[in-house]
Amino acid sequence: MARFQYRSGKTEHRRAKQFLSVLLFLLILTAFLLSTKSLTGGDRIRQKETLDRALARTITGCYAIEGTYPESIDYMKEAYGLTYNEDLFFVDYRVPGGNIRPTYVILEKGGGQ
Repeated sequence: MARFQYRSGKTEHRRAKQFLSVLLFLLILTAFLLSTKSLTGGDRIRQKETLDRALARTITGCYAIEGTYPESIDYMKEAYGLTYNEDLFFVDYRVPGGNIRPTYVILEKGGGQ
Protein backbone atom coordinates (compact mmCIF):
# COMPACT_ATOMS: atom_id res chain seq x y z
CA MET A 1 0.00 0.00 0.00
CA ALA A 2 2.81 2.37 0.75
CA ARG A 3 4.13 1.74 -2.72
CA PHE A 4 0.98 3.25 -4.36
CA GLN A 5 0.99 6.30 -2.12
CA TYR A 6 4.59 7.00 -3.04
CA ARG A 7 3.75 7.05 -6.75
CA SER A 8 0.78 9.39 -6.35
CA GLY A 9 2.98 11.84 -4.46
CA LYS A 10 5.54 11.64 -7.26
CA THR A 11 2.84 12.38 -9.86
CA GLU A 12 1.66 15.42 -7.92
CA HIS A 13 5.25 16.64 -7.68
CA ARG A 14 5.68 16.23 -11.44
CA ARG A 15 2.46 18.17 -12.14
CA ALA A 16 3.57 20.96 -9.83
CA LYS A 17 6.88 21.18 -11.73
CA GLN A 18 5.02 21.32 -15.06
CA PHE A 19 2.71 24.01 -13.76
CA LEU A 20 5.65 26.09 -12.54
CA SER A 21 7.42 25.64 -15.88
CA VAL A 22 4.37 26.85 -17.81
CA LEU A 23 3.93 29.76 -15.41
CA LEU A 24 7.59 30.76 -15.76
CA PHE A 25 7.32 30.57 -19.56
CA LEU A 26 4.24 32.83 -19.56
CA LEU A 27 5.97 35.35 -17.30
CA ILE A 28 9.02 35.48 -19.57
CA LEU A 29 6.81 35.83 -22.65
CA THR A 30 4.86 38.68 -21.05
CA ALA A 31 8.06 40.49 -20.07
CA PHE A 32 9.39 40.12 -23.61
CA LEU A 33 6.21 41.49 -25.19
CA LEU A 34 6.10 44.45 -22.82
CA SER A 35 9.74 45.32 -23.46
CA THR A 36 9.32 45.24 -27.24
CA LYS A 37 6.28 47.50 -26.97
CA SER A 38 8.23 50.05 -24.92
CA LEU A 39 11.12 49.93 -27.40
CA THR A 40 8.74 50.62 -30.26
CA GLY A 41 7.34 53.66 -28.45
CA GLY A 42 10.82 55.02 -27.81
CA ASP A 43 11.70 54.52 -31.47
CA ARG A 44 8.69 56.56 -32.56
CA ILE A 45 9.66 59.38 -30.18
CA ARG A 46 13.17 59.45 -31.69
CA GLN A 47 11.71 59.50 -35.21
CA LYS A 48 9.50 62.44 -34.30
CA GLU A 49 12.47 64.34 -32.81
CA THR A 50 14.53 63.64 -35.93
CA LEU A 51 11.72 64.88 -38.16
CA ASP A 52 11.44 68.03 -36.05
CA ARG A 53 15.18 68.74 -36.44
CA ALA A 54 15.05 67.99 -40.18
CA LEU A 55 12.15 70.40 -40.70
CA ALA A 56 13.84 73.18 -38.73
CA ARG A 57 17.12 72.65 -40.60
CA THR A 58 15.39 72.58 -44.01
CA ILE A 59 13.35 75.72 -43.32
CA THR A 60 16.46 77.60 -42.17
CA GLY A 61 18.53 76.27 -45.08
CA CYS A 62 15.93 77.31 -47.62
CA TYR A 63 15.80 80.81 -46.14
CA ALA A 64 19.61 81.08 -46.17
CA ILE A 65 19.89 79.95 -49.79
CA GLU A 66 16.80 81.50 -51.40
CA GLY A 67 15.99 84.41 -49.11
CA THR A 68 12.44 83.17 -48.59
CA TYR A 69 10.87 80.48 -46.51
CA PRO A 70 9.56 77.31 -48.20
CA GLU A 71 5.94 77.56 -49.25
CA SER A 72 5.00 73.94 -48.49
CA ILE A 73 6.15 70.53 -47.32
CA ASP A 74 6.01 69.32 -50.92
CA TYR A 75 8.47 72.05 -51.97
CA MET A 76 10.90 70.96 -49.25
CA LYS A 77 10.58 67.36 -50.42
CA GLU A 78 11.28 68.25 -54.06
CA ALA A 79 13.94 70.94 -53.65
CA TYR A 80 15.73 69.79 -50.49
CA GLY A 81 15.08 66.06 -50.33
CA LEU A 82 13.08 66.09 -47.09
CA THR A 83 11.75 62.60 -46.39
CA TYR A 84 9.77 61.11 -43.53
CA ASN A 85 7.36 58.26 -42.91
CA GLU A 86 4.01 59.69 -43.93
CA ASP A 87 2.25 56.58 -42.61
CA LEU A 88 3.43 57.45 -39.07
CA PHE A 89 3.37 61.25 -39.07
CA PHE A 90 1.30 64.13 -40.38
CA VAL A 91 2.94 67.56 -40.57
CA ASP A 92 0.64 70.57 -40.27
CA TYR A 93 2.74 73.25 -42.00
CA ARG A 94 1.53 76.85 -42.06
CA VAL A 95 3.08 79.87 -43.70
CA PRO A 96 1.73 83.06 -42.08
CA GLY A 97 2.79 85.10 -45.10
CA GLY A 98 5.47 87.55 -46.08
CA ASN A 99 8.84 86.90 -44.62
CA ILE A 100 7.65 85.36 -41.35
CA ARG A 101 9.04 81.98 -40.34
CA PRO A 102 6.49 79.20 -40.93
CA THR A 103 5.12 77.14 -38.08
CA TYR A 104 4.57 73.40 -38.06
CA VAL A 105 3.15 70.74 -35.81
CA ILE A 106 4.05 67.07 -36.10
CA LEU A 107 1.15 64.76 -35.33
CA GLU A 108 1.38 60.99 -34.92
CA LYS A 109 -1.06 58.88 -36.91
CA GLY A 110 -2.64 55.71 -35.61
CA GLY A 111 -3.34 56.77 -32.05
CA GLY A 112 0.32 57.11 -31.04
CA GLN A 113 1.05 53.40 -30.61
